[in-house]
Amino acid sequence: MGKPIHVLSGPNLNLLGTREPEIYGRDTLADVQARCEARAAALGHAIVFRQSNHEGQLIDWVQEARTEASALIINPAGYGHTSVALLDALKTLAIPIVECHLSNPAARERFRHRSYVSPVAAGVVSGFGPFSYELAVRAALRLAQEHRAAADRSV
Repeated sequence: MGKPIHVLSGPNLNLLGTREPEIYGRDTLADVQARCEARAAALGHAIVFRQSNHEGQLIDWVQEARTEASALIINPAGYGHTSVALLDALKTLAIPIVECHLSNPAARERFRHRSYVSPVAAGVVSGFGPFSYELAVRAALRLAQEHRAAADRSV
C-alpha cells in the first residue's frame, strides 16, 4: 500500500445532515468518511479524512499532503470561491488534485460559478450529494496510480 489519499473538507461541512438537507442531503460527514474509507480499503488504499472551518488549517493540511499523500481530494466549500491563499497552496502540489462538491455549483448562485481550485485540479466531481466523495476517491486513486506509473517510467 502506498501513501494515503488525503480528503479535505472545508467550512460548514461538519454540519452535514442538518445544514440545508434539501441541498446537501441527510448524511453526516462521518457517514461520508466511512463510505470513503470503505471504498479506498476495498481497492487496497487508505484515506486521511479531515475537515476544518479554518482556512489556515486547510492550507497547513494541503502543505502536509505535499510529502504525505499520493493524491488530494478537496471540497473547499465556500473557500473555493474566495481563497487565493488556498489556490497558492494547491499550486505547490506535485500530486493529483480532485475537486469535490456535494451540490452542483454551476446550478446555484452566480457567485458559486467561479472556483479558485478548478484551475489546478485534474478534475471536478460535483452534484451527486455524498456520492460525489466516493466518485472522487475512485478518480483520485486512478490518478495516483497513473502518476506513480509515469514517475516510474521517468526513472
